[in-house]
Amino acid sequence: MDILYSLDLAIFYFLNHTISTGFLDKFFSIITDVNKWYIAYAILVGIAFFKGGQRGKIAVIGLIIMIIVTDQTGYRILKELVMRIRPCNALSDVITPVGCAGGYSFPSNHALNNFAAAIFLLRLFPNYKWIFLIVAFLVSLSRIYLGVHYPSDVIGGALLGAAFGYLFSVAAIKVDEYFNSKNKNEIEPEV
Repeated sequence: MDILYSLDLAIFYFLNHTISTGFLDKFFSIITDVNKWYIAYAILVGIAFFKGGQRGKIAVIGLIIMIIVTDQTGYRILKELVMRIRPCNALSDVITPVGCAGGYSFPSNHALNNFAAAIFLLRLFPNYKWIFLIVAFLVSLSRIYLGVHYPSDVIGGALLGAAFGYLFSVAAIKVDEYFNSKNKNEIEPEV
C-alpha cells in the first residue's frame, strides 16, 4: 500500500507542481467548472432530443437518469463510506488555483460522471467517441492539476463511471431496439 500511495503522490505532485503554469491554471479552471458549461449542455441536449430522432431522445433521457444515479452514488454513498481527505486539505503545499473544495475525495465525482457520460454516449454515437473521451479525460485530469483529488480518486471515479456508462448504454440500446422492432412490425402489413 505504501508503494501505491507513493506513486499516487508522485503523479499528484507532477501534475499539481511540476507542470503548473498560469495558462494551465486558467484552462483547467474553466474545464472543471460545471457552471460554465450549462448553456453548452442545454444546447447539446436540445439538439440530441429534437434532432437526434428516437435514439437521441433515448440518449437524453438515459443520460439524465444515469448522471443522477452516478452523482448520488459517488457523493452520498461512496464518499461517505471511504471518507478520504482531499489532498488540498491533507497536504500543506498543494497549489489550488480554484481553492480547496469541501467534502471527501474518493471517488472524484467529476471523473465518475464524465466517464459515465462518455462511455454511454460513445456506445450510442460511436462516430463521436474521441470527443467524448477527450472531454472526460481533460475534466478528470483537471481535478488532480487543481489539487482537489489524488490520481487514484480520478482513476477510481473513471472506472466506476465507465461501468455505469456501459450498463446504462446496454439498457438504452435495448430500448432503442425494442422501439425499432415495434415500429417495424407496425409498418409491415400482416399477411
